[in-house]
Amino acid sequence: MKLRRTIAVASAAVALTVGLGLGLAPAAQAAAPTGTRSLATVLAKDTSGFDHRSGDFDILTAAVTAVLQAKPSSPVAVLADGKVPLTAFLPTDNAFRKLAFDLTHHWYWSEQKVFTTLATTVGIDGIEQVLLYHVVPGVTIDSRTALRSDGAVLTTAQGGTFRVDVVCRWAHVVRLVDNAPHVRDPYLVRGKLDINKGNVQIAHAITRVLLPSDV
Repeated sequence: MKLRRTIAVASAAVALTVGLGLGLAPAAQAAAPTGTRSLATVLAKDTSGFDHRSGDFDILTAAVTAVLQAKPSSPVAVLADGKVPLTAFLPTDNAFRKLAFDLTHHWYWSEQKVFTTLATTVGIDGIEQVLLYHVVPGVTIDSRTALRSDGAVLTTAQGGTFRVDVVCRWAHVVRLVDNAPHVRDPYLVRGKLDINKGNVQIAHAITRVLLPSDV
């Protein structure tokens, strides 16, 4: 499947200096946040591990941990450096569950089983590339800016791009159009926006996993 072939992306494509020319609305140039708390610090506050809450980020946290244990120098480590501005789009546990179903056509209720299935099917290198595809380096995009950025094309730390589609601004419905046309696109989770607000690293929860290529 094409997703596996994304692991061949060169390291240069993952350079964290990418982030200029994103095509964002002028609101992106508003007063910049100055806090340096990292997203890794925020994620680490949830110490429950795999559980039955589908709306949190246990599988994402496990994926980041697995990548950094296997590849300590991975660019994924930027999530722990709160001085580096970035915007991350964080798939919920249910988002990863949907990806596991798309890959295997089997529905897994256990978060542990979802993670194990993804690690086996895609591999650590593939997981790394997918994680980096969720990171837009060099810019802090809050939800207000996102709602004013219909049509913006964002360049990711993986080297790929995805497009912002503001479906309904007043209802805060925002779709992210990735490079997997045969898989449903994710939407921002309305109740989980602006995670870590006030810091140069900000995040928004999404309903599905962004994919740099089709599955």
